Amino acid sequence: MKKLLLSSGLFIFGLTAYSQTIVSTAPQNKKVVLEEFTGIHCVYCPQGHAIAQGMKNADPNNVFLINVHVGGYATPGAGEPDFRTPYGSAIAGQSNLAGYPAGTVNRSVFAALSQNAGGTAMSRGNWSNAGNQIKLQSSYVNVAVESSIDVQTNILTVHVEGYYTGSSPVATNKLNVALLQNNTKGPQTGGNSGNDYNHQHRLVHMITGQWGEDITTTTMGTFVDKTYTYSIPSSYNGIPVDIAELEVVAFVAETQQKIISGNGSEPTFTGIVGNDVNLKSISSIPSQCKNNIGPKIKIQNISQGPLTSLNITYDINSGTPQVYNWTGNLGVMKSEEIQLPAINYAVLATNIVNVNLPSDSNVANNTINTTFSKSAETTNTLTLYLQTDQYGDECTWNIKNSSGIIVQSGGPYANYATLNIPISLTTSDCYTFNLLDSYGDGGGAVSLIDSNSTTVYSTNGAYGSGESRNFATLGFLNVKANELSGLTIYPNPTNGILNVYSPTVVDISISDVTGKIVFNQKNLSNDNVLDLSHLNSGIYFAKIKSETAEKNEKIIIK
Repeated sequence: MKKLLLSSGLFIFGLTAYSQTIVSTAPQNKKVVLEEFTGIHCVYCPQGHAIAQGMKNADPNNVFLINVHVGGYATPGAGEPDFRTPYGSAIAGQSNLAGYPAGTVNRSVFAALSQNAGGTAMSRGNWSNAGNQIKLQSSYVNVAVESSIDVQTNILTVHVEGYYTGSSPVATNKLNVALLQNNTKGPQTGGNSGNDYNHQHRLVHMITGQWGEDITTTTMGTFVDKTYTYSIPSSYNGIPVDIAELEVVAFVAETQQKIISGNGSEPTFTGIVGNDVNLKSISSIPSQCKNNIGPKIKIQNISQGPLTSLNITYDINSGTPQVYNWTGNLGVMKSEEIQLPAINYAVLATNIVNVNLPSDSNVANNTINTTFSKSAETTNTLTLYLQTDQYGDECTWNIKNSSGIIVQSGGPYANYATLNIPISLTTSDCYTFNLLDSYGDGGGAVSLIDSNSTTVYSTNGAYGSGESRNFATLGFLNVKANELSGLTIYPNPTNGILNVYSPTVVDISISDVTGKIVFNQKNLSNDNVLDLSHLNSGIYFAKIKSETAEKNEKIIIK
């Protein structure tokens, strides 16, 4: 079959003239195509996303989701991503929606469930009901779709087949192919993730145009075979395309409304040369006052087969490199986030995390780093200057100590209040200040300042669902750095007998590479002998904690 860029070949035959390859010829019920109208400033849209994803998770082969960012709630502010498309306004406009989030199930009217009489749009509480009704209805056309992407050229090939087990009541049907992108991080009011909300099933393009392409033979026994090729751009509205996160949904409609059935496909990949693991990203790290942290990274498998193991080397401030032995089963072009174990380090004014992967077919993407600063050091006496907007009852705050225990808190408050709240912290510690808004749209200006005029946190009110800041009361960072400086562990590597000297009382726990604790002992001080001979040879991680300090050591058992 000839394949033309941005074009397609359409072949329609009777069953006896052509043998289909991927579509079923047996009568089937309809599959659900849920188009959800959403936006990054819609506070209840995350609830809609969860409902839709729940429907998909419960019946993944019969439910397909298309998230259409459209309307005022989708209009980006300064510096925000624009998830809208040229197609969304027309799709939403014909639904007669009355509020967000709204959704259509197969663009069909469910009179008792519609937001407006005669409209296809329904509120989120009715989507499951409508979807269950659709799945009980017989479909006169079956749809199947498969797709692939050439990683060298970024050419997407989509192959769609349809088979009519019955005759359509209308002479012309419409075949639609939607291109979606998953796992796009961005802002979302009400999402409680700041700018790291994970947007799924996001419509980026309609390969077949606004309302699809005509199918002009729609009688029983008709076989439809179409192949599209499409050159994937580097971005849509300035938002980068990740070809590994694309998916395709194809569906047949009687008109630009009333979808009969559909299907979906995650692309396979061709053109991969060699074996490459891409160190794709490292999560940003906020300012720190703890002297042990573990970075989070994302790796991507750009290899010809699954990735099952990987040695990851990392350090902080060029300290002793640590090695984490990752194991799993990561498919071709798939990505996975990995939380690396925490390692001990001396907190500097500016700190750098370095991560390295073993050499492979492309060494250019085997290293990555990020920097973070030392947290503000404050006196034990602070003042929280807080203003509320017209919804003061949405605003709360708390301060947690290094053990995660809330030691100070406040709110909710009256509307349009101006407050100066004194805060006294009795212990030198590493604290976290958390400012929260239950609706997710921020509030008035807020500042946290100590008695030496050191600013821990300040905002003009644009804090969304909430923000956090770490800070340490004076002297804590020095205590953390020095208290365990005399700790000695030897020999390492060991044959199973480990000597531990600690100048102060500590607890020690030892974990294997999976994080499972295999040894635990409390209240050690001075000279101690630990018998680890029951453990298999390999790499282990020891966590040593005093009352106010913590240190991590890698233990090798021969």
